[in-house]
Amino acid sequence: MNNKELMQRDLSVLWHPCTQMKDHESLPVTPIKRGEGVWLEDFDGNRYIDAISSWWVNLFGHCNPRINDRIKQQLDTLEHVILAGFTHQPIIELSERLIDITPDGLSHCFYADNGSSAIEVALKMSYHYWRNTGKPQKTKFITLSNSYHGETLGALAAGDVPLYKETYKPLLMDVITAPSPDCFYREPGESCRDYSARQFEHMRALLERHSDEVCAVFIEPLVQCAGTMRMHDPVYLKLLREACDEYGVHLIADEIAVGFGRTGTLFACEQADISPDFMCLSKGLTGGYLPVSVTLTHERIYQAFYDEYDKLSAFLHSHSYNGNPLGCAAALATLDIFEQDDVIEQNRRLATVMQQATEHLKDHPHVGEVRQTGMILAVEMVKDKAARITYPWQERRGLHVYQHALKNEALLRPLGNVSYLMPPYVITPEQIEHLARVMTEGIDLATRD
Repeated sequence: MNNKELMQRDLSVLWHPCTQMKDHESLPVTPIKRGEGVWLEDFDGNRYIDAISSWWVNLFGHCNPRINDRIKQQLDTLEHVILAGFTHQPIIELSERLIDITPDGLSHCFYADNGSSAIEVALKMSYHYWRNTGKPQKTKFITLSNSYHGETLGALAAGDVPLYKETYKPLLMDVITAPSPDCFYREPGESCRDYSARQFEHMRALLERHSDEVCAVFIEPLVQCAGTMRMHDPVYLKLLREACDEYGVHLIADEIAVGFGRTGTLFACEQADISPDFMCLSKGLTGGYLPVSVTLTHERIYQAFYDEYDKLSAFLHSHSYNGNPLGCAAALATLDIFEQDDVIEQNRRLATVMQQATEHLKDHPHVGEVRQTGMILAVEMVKDKAARITYPWQERRGLHVYQHALKNEALLRPLGNVSYLMPPYVITPEQIEHLARVMTEGIDLATRD
């Protein structure tokens, strides 16, 4: 088999996610034969550094032997069992360990299959909590502009990226949207901290006005990933936690993409020293192996559902593969690596290499910003640097960087005009430097009029 043969077979039967399929008339699908570490290899022998961790899920490289072994052991014992009325050892251990490492107070785990599903759980659970506690008028949610929380209908409603949301708007519940604290728009000379704190005043005004009808505020802590990797200061999280307490509103932290070491700490919320009412986790939870998500919450919320059956207060929400043992085994192996290796400190060293390797791009005439939070680094191309005017999205400048990268051993899938690095944690400094060179070349080509 070769790339061309597999591409032709693929296009006759598959409909790919987040893709205009007509693009593949000129942009070939890349069939992957195998993966090892940061590398992906196609059927023609070409290799690519997976600079985006296969949509931000892969933490410790493809075909990691430690995760492989744990899954193989579990496969010989139990592949799946219904989680209603039954349980199993891997999910008990995983829940205990997650409660131990997440922010204080999170004490119960509710499992689902993917990130969007975890958001749906948090959304429904927050609303249902207020209903169970005698406040059924609380039915609204506050979200941030440019936010993204998934693509099932509840999760899509909670986000604000028009590319994903606008088409389906007639199907979605109404939400209240606060201006984002992302620091791209700060004034010259203004610190990111000061700008994020200033932007919080908009959120405070909304909470003051709508707290009687609001269930919760959704936030992606520190980085709005699908929102072109826009970033804000931890002070916003601290102020938000205080205000949610003051106005009696839940705080839902979507750490699906930013959790498990991506931002320089194990969880982004740690950088503000806060504990949310709900924390949603997925992606890196299983090291990029299997679809598992979890929504963690507090004892007081759990107790609001704990009652006699005929009171109809139970949380009747389920997925067929809730808490799948194979996925739990992969997650346990992932947590073992965090526990046994000095992952966070090593990531900090790698993040420094990423910063140094891309420092020169700050002076590029068509780079509006090079921003970084831990192991997430984004470079935003602009038409006018001084005025920060972006290129029209129809020009698809980021696609040019992507195509150049594929010819130079790199997978750099863009977000509009933004190219970014979000690699597996097993990447080497030399590989980071290679990615920075390829990205620079691609940006030069993409911005050449």
